[in-house]
Amino acid sequence: MAKVGFIGLGNMGLPMAGNLVKKGHEVKGFDIMEDNLSKAAQAGIKKVASGADAAKDVEFLVTMVPTGKETIAVYEGSGVFKTATKGTLFIDASTIDVASAKKAHEIAKAAGMLSLDAPVSGGTGGAQNATLTFMCGGSKEAFAKAEALLGGMGRKLVHCGDAGMGQATKICNNMMMAICMFGACEGFALAEKLGLSHQTLFDVVSTSTGNSFALSGYCPVPGPVPSTPANRNYEPGFMTKLMLKDLALAQSASQEAGVATPMGAQAHAALRLYMTMVEGAAEKDFSSVMNFVRGKV
Repeated sequence: MAKVGFIGLGNMGLPMAGNLVKKGHEVKGFDIMEDNLSKAAQAGIKKVASGADAAKDVEFLVTMVPTGKETIAVYEGSGVFKTATKGTLFIDASTIDVASAKKAHEIAKAAGMLSLDAPVSGGTGGAQNATLTFMCGGSKEAFAKAEALLGGMGRKLVHCGDAGMGQATKICNNMMMAICMFGACEGFALAEKLGLSHQTLFDVVSTSTGNSFALSGYCPVPGPVPSTPANRNYEPGFMTKLMLKDLALAQSASQEAGVATPMGAQAHAALRLYMTMVEGAAEKDFSSVMNFVRGKV
């Protein structure tokens, strides 16, 4: 079993680190929120006083923080490379911009460390149930070393290419998911006005050409798929503010790459408008945009 340091023990990081404990790994963790540290201790994670302490005498250091700014702050300003042993594998599971991911790889390489950018898909449910998908960017050596550890937190591991390609994959995936979600919401809104039941539309479209994961796996209306946030008053799940962040990253990347993504831009603008106009929308699951589409907010 491995010795693991974990920085960032929030809604995603805490259950991920807890699953590593359940797999028999020795895990110590740090978070700037004392409440998160208290919950971590209850999950069998050893509390430490700093990121540098989390990086000391471990084989793997996993970070799960909000943005690229925080990832770079950990890599540059927390002292992790002063305490880590040469050859430690640094895994950033955060969803951040591609440029920051590549910079993090460069910092790790200069310090003599292996590194992966390894954002995840699956939301809090996937984190709790260890069914996440990891999209990994970095060397084949780093990916091979990480496989067993990541397998304790996820169900599907994909090596997407060199540094930053995990993040590139994640933002493309989430842009596509958001676009599909708006399509599903508009379809259900139209069906309601035409007098067609949710179940009838679902039964047909889920086996027809209009199908998507947004419909068959993450249905934005209650009933057809009982496990979705729509059946829990849109409790996340994947919060609207996090999807908005990922759409912003996709738009920034598309502009830098010179690629037109008009549907992604529309999804970004509509989700931003929803958050601006509806109090509490940021903390709801992003599929709650269904109510916005049907004008019931």
